Amino acid sequence: MKKAPLSILIFAALAASGAHAQTTPSDDANAASNGGWSGSGEFGFASSRGNSRSENLNAKLGLTQENELWKNNFFLNGLRSKGEVKVVDSNGNTLNRFSTTANRYEGGASVGYKLDPRSYIVGAARYEHDDFGSNLWQGTVSLGYGYIALKNQRTELSFEIGPGYKRYRPADELQDVGGVMVPVRQDSVGEGVARGLANYKYRLTDNTAFEDTLLVEAGSKNKYYQNDAGLSVSMTRKMALKLGFQVRYNSDTQPGTKSTDTLTTTNLVYNF
Repeated sequence: MKKAPLSILIFAALAASGAHAQTTPSDDANAASNGGWSGSGEFGFASSRGNSRSENLNAKLGLTQENELWKNNFFLNGLRSKGEVKVVDSNGNTLNRFSTTANRYEGGASVGYKLDPRSYIVGAARYEHDDFGSNLWQGTVSLGYGYIALKNQRTELSFEIGPGYKRYRPADELQDVGGVMVPVRQDSVGEGVARGLANYKYRLTDNTAFEDTLLVEAGSKNKYYQNDAGLSVSMTRKMALKLGFQVRYNSDTQPGTKSTDTLTTTNLVYNF
């Protein structure tokens, strides 16, 4: 986490130079002429060598559409990390190995049909695979109601809520078999859930924007919460630097693992 102060200084410098990266009304005009479509791609990579070795890679792709009839979102995310971990070999010796420590990818979409300028019916689907998470994979589909509570040039606030169905497979559980700990495959589980989504956007200046998204998928057996907060600073009309902080909570975890995970990222963003 020694890079955090540098990231803050970079963000402060970019925010102070906002006069060189202001957005223009033509951005909204371009989206309108394209059926309301817009998108962004994010990429972040960090590598260290020397006293310790680590590699971290994360990437995101998002597409949105909003016009008089539709409010749609599509996304793909990926995270992969490697680092030095301590392992015990068959002889009982402790060794340092450069191994994968995170491998996660997810994708999803929501399609909303507007009943009026503020209300819409929304169908959503999400799938996630995580080799190091509480669940090896999980998939959710839902149908619900959405409402745009506030929308102007600087601020947007919207909510979605509705019933859904979730199926997931818990991570393998380590069990003692003849004095040796071996992973045992767990059966997949399905249940009805309540899905909720809250999305807040606020433009602090012409080139600085904040966004926070809270996702809730709550069932009787498993409860999953995810909050993504991001602060982006535009360098040009197409390029931006984004600082992100993600919190993920899973109520059902294997013994010895934590229910809450956090992820901090500093990414380069391309808007299109």
